[in-house]
Amino acid sequence: MNKILSKTFIFMFLGLLTTFLTGYVVSINENMVNAVYGGLYWVFIILELALVIFFAARVYKMKPTSAKICFLLYSFVSGLTFSSVFIYFKLSSIISVFLITAIVFGIFGLIGYFTKMDLSKLGTFCLMGLIAVLICCIVNIFLKNSTFELILSIITILIFLGYTAYDIKNLKTLAENGVDNEALAINSAFELYLDFINIFLHLISIIGDSKD
Repeated sequence: MNKILSKTFIFMFLGLLTTFLTGYVVSINENMVNAVYGGLYWVFIILELALVIFFAARVYKMKPTSAKICFLLYSFVSGLTFSSVFIYFKLSSIISVFLITAIVFGIFGLIGYFTKMDLSKLGTFCLMGLIAVLICCIVNIFLKNSTFELILSIITILIFLGYTAYDIKNLKTLAENGVDNEALAINSAFELYLDFINIFLHLISIIGDSKD
């Protein structure tokens, strides 16, 4: 079990590293910024969504090497749009929020790992909550209510903290039941990567210190 957990967190770390490094490199290169935000932005957004759907549908059918490449490709494409964080927020603030995210992510990961409770229903509740938040976010595009946006960010953070505990618990359960392969490790790394990124993005939107 420790072996698959180690693989999962190594893959997750590589994904986060790829995203953050890509975002930073793009943010300090004016030509790359203009390329990403000068008309290709929505292309990258659509590509991110397509990669998520493809990865989720094919991860257990792909060879381990192909799954790793797909995960890192998604991390890279995500980093292109993630560059907006480095453009808008101070680097010191990004580092601070990253550390806060790592701490709360770790706490809820430990809760998921050590709890004896059945968290299977938590995944369903989180999915329902996430769908509701997405609908509200679409509505708020037209309302442009900053208070409502703040509330949605807080709820989203809570949802992905719940997902963190759920994903760790699910990984541990599968490992204890004898499932031990790289496909599981890569898929779990991808899920935890998404949990971490979403917690970070919404947390920095609330407490981040902008450059303005």
